[in-house]
Amino acid sequence: MKKRFLKYSLQTIKNYHPEYDDIKMDEMRYGLEGFYLSITKAIVIFTIAILLHVFWEMILMLIFFNILRKTGFGLHASKSWICLTASTSVFILLPLLAKYIIIPIYIKLILGILAIILVYRYAPADTIKHPLIYADRRKKYKYITTINCIILVIILLLVKNETLSNLILFGIYNEIALILPITYKIFHLSYDNYKNYLKTNELNIL
Repeated sequence: MKKRFLKYSLQTIKNYHPEYDDIKMDEMRYGLEGFYLSITKAIVIFTIAILLHVFWEMILMLIFFNILRKTGFGLHASKSWICLTASTSVFILLPLLAKYIIIPIYIKLILGILAIILVYRYAPADTIKHPLIYADRRKKYKYITTINCIILVIILLLVKNETLSNLILFGIYNEIALILPITYKIFHLSYDNYKNYLKTNELNIL
C-alpha cells in the first residue's frame, strides 16, 4: 500500500514539476513517506489515546515535538512496525505520566538549559534517505530549531499548569532522543549522512 502511494504521488509530482532534480525528488519522497506513516500511525495512536483518556494530552505533546522535529529532523526507524511500536509507547505513556507527576521547577530549569545545549549541538540530524547536503540549510535549520527550543523552554518554565509544562518538556526530549549520535548507534543507523554524500561526490569528481 505504501509503495503504491509513493509511486503514484511521486509520478504526479514529476508530471507537474518535470524540472525537479533527483535531490528534490528525494526530498519529496522523504516528506510523502513521513506523511503516509504519520497517517497510519495516527489512526492507531489516536484510538488508544481516546480509550485511555489522554487524547488531548497526546495531541499537545505531538505539537510540541513537531515544532522541533520539522527543522531538527532526526532518525527514522528502519521498519514500520518498530516505528509504530515506539511511537505508540512514547505518545501514550508519556502523556499519561505527564498527568500525574510533579517535576520541581529547578529540575525543569536544568533540563531546559541542557535541552537547548543539546539541540544547538546536534540539530539538525539527517538520515540516509534524507541527507542534509547543503551547509547553509544545516546552519539555518540549526538556528531555527534552537530558537524554537528556547521559546518552548521559556513557556514550560512560566506556565502554571503542571501537565502542560510536563508535556512541553517531554516533547522536547522526545526530539532530542532522535538527534543524538548515541541513539543512531543503538539502532545501527549511520550519522551525519551528508558527509558520506560529499565524499562520494568527491570520489566521482576524482
